[in-house]
Amino acid sequence: MKRSIILAWGLILAVFALGLFGLAGRGGTLLGEEKIDVPDPGAADSAVTIRVKLGDAVQEMDLDTYLQGVLRAEMPASFEEEALKAQAVAARTETLYKVENGPVANHPEADICDDVNCCQAFLPAETAEKNWGKQAKKYAAKIAAAVRETDGMVILYEDEPILAAFFSSASGRTNPSGDVWVNDLPYLRSVQSPEGENEVPNYYSVASFSPEEFREIFLAAHPEADLDGAPEDWIGAAERSDSDMVLSIVIGGVKVKGTEVRALFSLRSAAFTVAAEEGEIVFRVTGYGHGVGMSQYGANVMAAEGSTWREILKWYYTGVTIGPYTPKNLAET
Repeated sequence: MKRSIILAWGLILAVFALGLFGLAGRGGTLLGEEKIDVPDPGAADSAVTIRVKLGDAVQEMDLDTYLQGVLRAEMPASFEEEALKAQAVAARTETLYKVENGPVANHPEADICDDVNCCQAFLPAETAEKNWGKQAKKYAAKIAAAVRETDGMVILYEDEPILAAFFSSASGRTNPSGDVWVNDLPYLRSVQSPEGENEVPNYYSVASFSPEEFREIFLAAHPEADLDGAPEDWIGAAERSDSDMVLSIVIGGVKVKGTEVRALFSLRSAAFTVAAEEGEIVFRVTGYGHGVGMSQYGANVMAAEGSTWREILKWYYTGVTIGPYTPKNLAET
């Protein structure tokens, strides 16, 4: 990626400071045989070209195009417009954070990838069109507007892009980053989140395992565990956070993190209970995702209740500001 991009951003931000750029009007994009009216590409996002690894191939695209692909993959297009805008700014921020801070070791040939375990998901327009069916025209316009009406806006902490983590739904509160990952980041604190079973499909979920299945899965990771005797004796005490996340739990005499248990048994979140019931080991789970940062369903509830995208972001990310940002560490091509 050429360093001239930085100059382009500088010029654009200078114009922004004068209040001269924004949405210049509405243009047209073809989707199938229908003409879709969407805002013209934002000047700031369109000035940045990034290298995106999609599967095994690397494509160059402008940030506006990339962010629309992320929104198509990461948030239902049926969500409220202000929630989609909040997601667009979070995705833009996460992109610039990844570009400037890595993980380049995972894909040195690209700035970012479509692996959700590394970066962000991405859905091509053609695939989304098929998924959306009769709603394709409406949803494509909503996605484009969410990106372009927040053009260039980034979530900042001490004037730098944050690690703008987001997830599907919380169990009443979000998790501080230190409870889930290694570092406690000052802007990723625990806050209340308003979604519940009335707003979230599968808000409560159940995962059941036979004692043999449970034993095989857990012993593969912890062969030192004692899973002999009655299954009801295998599960010990659990330590929980204010968000009801399991911080740690004793299984077969071994103390393990709740996040590890979630991964081992493919649970929707680490907010769970587990017990032996009628010959099975049963997990009862609340919410979906790691629980750090912005809850997408929570953002949608806030938007439906009248919150703006700025208010949503400042609620979920503690002590941040929102504004334009000039990328610094773009890779040379």
